[in-house]
Amino acid sequence: MAPLIDIIAGARPNFMKIASIIKALERDAADVLAYRLIHTGQHYDARMSDDFFRQLGIPAPHINFDVGSGSQAAQTAAIMIRYEALLQEAPSQLCLVVGDVTSTMACAITAQKLGVPVAHVEAGIRSGDWTMPEEINRMVTDSITNWFFTTSDGANANLARAGVTDDRIFFVGNTMIDTLVANLDRLAPPAFWDDLALVPQNYFVLTLHRPTNVDSNASLAAMLAAVAAATRGLPVIFPVHPRTAKTIRELGELPTSLHLVEPQAYLEFNYLVRNAKAVITDSGGVTEEATVMGVPCMTLRNSTERPETVSIGTNELLGTDPAALAGALDRLFSGAWRKGGIPPLWDGRAAGRIVAALKPLLCA
Repeated sequence: MAPLIDIIAGARPNFMKIASIIKALERDAADVLAYRLIHTGQHYDARMSDDFFRQLGIPAPHINFDVGSGSQAAQTAAIMIRYEALLQEAPSQLCLVVGDVTSTMACAITAQKLGVPVAHVEAGIRSGDWTMPEEINRMVTDSITNWFFTTSDGANANLARAGVTDDRIFFVGNTMIDTLVANLDRLAPPAFWDDLALVPQNYFVLTLHRPTNVDSNASLAAMLAAVAAATRGLPVIFPVHPRTAKTIRELGELPTSLHLVEPQAYLEFNYLVRNAKAVITDSGGVTEEATVMGVPCMTLRNSTERPETVSIGTNELLGTDPAALAGALDRLFSGAWRKGGIPPLWDGRAAGRIVAALKPLLCA
């Protein structure tokens, strides 16, 4: 019987990363490797989950834990309890986790305690900011991972400093970029494109969801005012994350150039990014997509776990002070933003490299 791989997905960033892995398994290893797709239900809103599965051609999960909402501790516990029960009833030969969400850490811990090895896709990235839940998830997951699939030389170096030997590190590239490259020709304008009379390179995309930016009414209001002022009256399309929506409901009137919209499905969101004058964000994944599409990107954070988007790509780290936006946007409007390049192995073939590495590890 073929070795069984559990592929864990729980939140929107995961879905983009597993799509190409599943396709590569079905294309390159269907005769020697089997997989079981497990959706933890960490993101349970259809716009954050179901739409991505449909648009990216991800098959229906074999199992959905349906953990739903709750604190990080509650979600972690619920995922661990359900995954433990599954492995005790029907064990797999590998737990493959992606990214840095709660589901990643919870399933890695559970698997190792039951003697199932762990492979981590997007291993080794670090922001150095322990106030980010994702940073804790990354560190815990990597501390108990058997095989590390990395996106950058920086991630490789982080793992080496932590004592991980070269034979356990596989520099494969970025599976999220695999998905982007595969879908560039399918990107489609959102339903509101014509209603807002949007013109390519004549609007901005804004995403905000980090606690430091959105949990305080005063901080979020100041940031939104600074964005509106620095973008010189051009439309700012703002897909509002559920966390951000809670604070926005408590704010007063917002600048008229801000257009608040629902979270967008994958094809529509990346159409917006690809055609934007620039992206203003506090997301890590968006900086990667913007880099590959050559779109100027401004990150409203003090650190990033994806430094290659800054050193090589189109991204610039501005920090969380709203005052930094004015100078950055002035440079953009003057044409002084650097063009940037694409990091090594972000070529749309990372998943194939992962599967090629897994076959000898699991089929020996």
